[in-house]
Amino acid sequence: MDWKNKVAVITGASTGIGKATRELLQSRGTIVYNLDIQNTGDPHFIKCDVRIKEDIKKGLAKVHEKEKKIDMLFANAGIHLFASMEETTDEEFENLLAINIRGTFYTVKYVLPYMKAQGKGSILLMGSDQSSVGKASSSVYGMTKGAIVQLTKSTAIDYAKFGIRVNCIGPGTINTPLLHKAVDRFSQITGTDKAEVYKSLDGVQPWGRIGLPEEIAATAAFLLSDESSFTTGALFPVDGGYIAQ
Repeated sequence: MDWKNKVAVITGASTGIGKATRELLQSRGTIVYNLDIQNTGDPHFIKCDVRIKEDIKKGLAKVHEKEKKIDMLFANAGIHLFASMEETTDEEFENLLAINIRGTFYTVKYVLPYMKAQGKGSILLMGSDQSSVGKASSSVYGMTKGAIVQLTKSTAIDYAKFGIRVNCIGPGTINTPLLHKAVDRFSQITGTDKAEVYKSLDGVQPWGRIGLPEEIAATAAFLLSDESSFTTGALFPVDGGYIAQ
């Protein structure tokens, strides 16, 4: 695939998996716009809070106005919460919905007219291993990631006739700032030493370790690219074998 002259948009590409994917696509010659609240200093950074739908709409409009097309979209922005239902505050619940579900929904909704007009496009949504299985103290986060899979499937069916593919990636436990925050919270709540937490996380993956952002980025790039041209409506686990157990 010729990655040059392609235009991609990634939400939340300042850190973690989004950053790794942005850097991989950029290394292949793709123009990548980062819609995030944290400025990376990249010339293609656009400040965007995905909790605010007008931010998303304006950000995508800026990209299209400048580039005249959007070939690929990775709706990556999201947050995690380690908490049971009773431990989840109303504010935490609303924030998870605002970022993980509404942010993803409006990001996809507002890019679709551009892709329909050009007759093609590839969209990737950020799922999780919890799109497929449950985990303790993760009810609301798991709920949001289960919803993302269903959004993927229905949207893929609706927009196949327009040449738009929609897929979902399901990372497992990955070495990102999101994981570090979750470990910090778990350690604080349970009193478990953080080193022991990370050691236990390595042990629950059949592959024997947690994943790297670059490993998720490699699969994300494949799903965004023309190399996966017959793939739509799919959830791709990248989790060291976790959900296979």
